[in-house]
Amino acid sequence: MSAHHLPGDPPVPLILRRSARARRISLRVSSLDGRVTLTLPKSLPEREALDFAAEKEGWIRGHLSRQPEVVAVSFGTVLPVAGRALRVAQGHARGVRIVGEELLVGGKRPAKSLERYLKELARDHLAAASDDYAAQLGQPFSRLTLRDTRSRWGSCSSAGALMYSWRLILAPPEVLRYVAAHEVAHLQEMNHAPAFWSLVHTLYGDYRAPRDWLRKNGSQLHRYIFTD
Repeated sequence: MSAHHLPGDPPVPLILRRSARARRISLRVSSLDGRVTLTLPKSLPEREALDFAAEKEGWIRGHLSRQPEVVAVSFGTVLPVAGRALRVAQGHARGVRIVGEELLVGGKRPAKSLERYLKELARDHLAAASDDYAAQLGQPFSRLTLRDTRSRWGSCSSAGALMYSWRLILAPPEVLRYVAAHEVAHLQEMNHAPAFWSLVHTLYGDYRAPRDWLRKNGSQLHRYIFTD
């Protein structure tokens, strides 16, 4: 995999990825973080892929213009936390506390403290939801981990290990619980056949609204950058 740029103002980073299975050049703009990836056959010269990207410049920039604006989290930022819009404010005590409609953060550099707090809160909410659904299913999971995944909101391994994106704590609570039900259902149905979706419905109820919310708005959860 190699990195290049599409010239212009601003220049657009390009990721070139070779694949033994590729028969032609394919182009993808990630809806989560705006990464532009060109997948090309192993024997194709890089120059041809770059020329292809240049031909598609208008299409690429059009997609990028619709990406959500990045928000560098700091004092004054309004964050969606478990369905509530909370403003980040200076706190006098160490750590992070929710007081009214504010997230009070001690210290002068709030981003990393907030990220740690949100990860802990996400673990609490996701563990509670997963425990609930696993109990309904009568099939326990082996462990639960959190990551900042770009390509999926959760997964379930054949060994019963659940993984979730901690950014689900920035989504409405019903969306977080839907993802938990989805992954716990994989403990029994390791596929997306009709029987799987029937099981999700049994565990969660009508899942269409939270699934559609995530498809339409999920990229917004990645717009928040926690860098001091």
